[in-house]
Amino acid sequence: MDKRVLTIQDISCVGQCSLTVALPVISACGLETAVLPSSVLSTHTGGFKGYTFRDLTGDMDAILAHWEKENITFDAFYTGYVSKEQIPLILKIMKKTARKGALRIVDPVMADNGKMYPGFDKSFPSEMVKLCAEADVILPNLTEASFLLDIPYVGDNRNGTDYDQTYIEDILKKLHCLGSKNVVLTGVTFQADKLGCACYDGKSVSYYFNDRIDKTMHGTGDVYAASFTGALCRGWSLSAAAALGADFVVESMKATIDDPDHWYGVKFEKALPYLIKRLTA
Repeated sequence: MDKRVLTIQDISCVGQCSLTVALPVISACGLETAVLPSSVLSTHTGGFKGYTFRDLTGDMDAILAHWEKENITFDAFYTGYVSKEQIPLILKIMKKTARKGALRIVDPVMADNGKMYPGFDKSFPSEMVKLCAEADVILPNLTEASFLLDIPYVGDNRNGTDYDQTYIEDILKKLHCLGSKNVVLTGVTFQADKLGCACYDGKSVSYYFNDRIDKTMHGTGDVYAASFTGALCRGWSLSAAAALGADFVVESMKATIDDPDHWYGVKFEKALPYLIKRLTA
């Protein structure tokens, strides 16, 4: 039986993020990709004004009931942007539709650059901890890690002075104690010209770095999480999937950086041949 992945997150109709990234990227990894939209937005919330928003929490129980009736099950779950009210429903969906050995990958989307995203309040991180506790892998950035652990955010370390390796490894261990079997912390840097991730499996820490592209682009976290999920579900190791995700983000950014009008996302579509080649090499 082919592997089937369910991704649960919002649809931002325009903006190259969330489900409009996850569906094509995971599909390009050769995996059947099912979707459960948590909400529908006309655009993402970063830079657009007056966007529409429709919450879909009320549809989730009926969708689950139909899936159970049809005996629909999944080999993996990947969650992104969801509301705190949806977290108990997501946990129920995972419990009732998981195939034996199903992977649970949680991207605790809520914040970046030291600030919470619009639409989330101070009570959200404690609810997200409940979802992280059931995960095989969590994929927080440093800001999200600080909210999950209820500690101050220390900055992006561009000058190499805000934190050191000991600090990062302490964060990894504290995140692991929330319950997830593995942690991949993104946005880690110890040198101004390098940016990467740190992986912890409860025993050892590994790092992977790329040359920093000194420009912020929307959707890179979703591109990372989707490609990581695809690789992990194909049997890649935690560290190898984390490295591939980072490389795919870099390729997507390179495909975008020379287009000043394309400010709202990354042209990950241009980098899909690179991803497929890496996965099938």
